[in-house]
Amino acid sequence: MALMTTKRLRFQATNSSGEVSALYHGPAAPSALFVLAHGAGAGMEHPFLEAVAHELAGRGIATFRYQFPYMEAGNKRPNPPAILAKTVRNAVAAAAALPEVKGAGIPIFAGGKSMGGRMTSTAFAREPIEGVRGIIFLGFPLHAPGRDSADRAEHLYDVDCPMLFLQGTRDRLANLDLLGPVIEKLGRKASLHIIESGDHSFHVLKRSGRTDEEARAELVEALCVWVERTRTEL
Repeated sequence: MALMTTKRLRFQATNSSGEVSALYHGPAAPSALFVLAHGAGAGMEHPFLEAVAHELAGRGIATFRYQFPYMEAGNKRPNPPAILAKTVRNAVAAAAALPEVKGAGIPIFAGGKSMGGRMTSTAFAREPIEGVRGIIFLGFPLHAPGRDSADRAEHLYDVDCPMLFLQGTRDRLANLDLLGPVIEKLGRKASLHIIESGDHSFHVLKRSGRTDEEARAELVEALCVWVERTRTEL
């Protein structure tokens, strides 16, 4: 088994919000780095993100997970979008400055679970994030439950980099009948991988004949294949 490195870190989220925690995990010589933001309701050490990080490390991809300021402070209500977007930028900069990454020519990807992914693309749409080769969404939150709309996707048309959407067929925050046309309109810069029977957290129904672990393994495989293809094309 490859030797793994795990580091607990802190970085400045924004001038007004102060420092937040981060966690780097990866093999000694990673092929890529995924700067991974958490969703609205759970922090960077949520079991799903923990499992994804460890499985990616086993496939040669390091991760840099981090807290948004509200989560670091123990609050339930997310910060304003401007604070979240600035935190994304500073997280990428902090990850890029790590000795394991800086000067090693390792391609950097960014994104996250639900809100974390959307805030990453929001930040990138306003101004490209230096060093980021592509954005990965672990369940893009296209709309609120029961409020089918594609309005949250409007900023994606201003994102000028490859994007991977990993979505479950039972995701109540992303009607695939609405997301499909968005992906089509985004053209070649967008890829969609569907996890059959997966919900917004990629839990699958027992009657699907699969376990959550098997669904997550499919997600990790799709992510690794896309990262490898994307980093060699750029």
